[in-house]
Amino acid sequence: MRISSAIAYHHHEKYDGTGYMGIKGEDIDLYARCVSVADVFDALVSKRPYKKPWLPEDARKEILSQSGRQFDPVIVKAFDENFDKFIEVLKKYPDSYEE
Repeated sequence: MRISSAIAYHHHEKYDGTGYMGIKGEDIDLYARCVSVADVFDALVSKRPYKKPWLPEDARKEILSQSGRQFDPVIVKAFDENFDKFIEVLKKYPDSYEE
């Protein structure tokens, strides 16, 4: 429960401290820093009633551009190095939203 609580509490914080509560850097729980990157990637590549999905490579570029600002640079590096695994998950669990 501690991990779940930390993720819920911190995953919208920004690495540079400009998030909701101004928590920054490594003061943001490690699990939340990881979930933040995965959550944004999923939001960008997923179809929503209000937007079309981004191409995965465009979402990747956006996340890389936010390294050190919105996201922990170490987590972004791990995301980039394991991008193929994110694509595997994306293919395994495609959107089921229908218009």
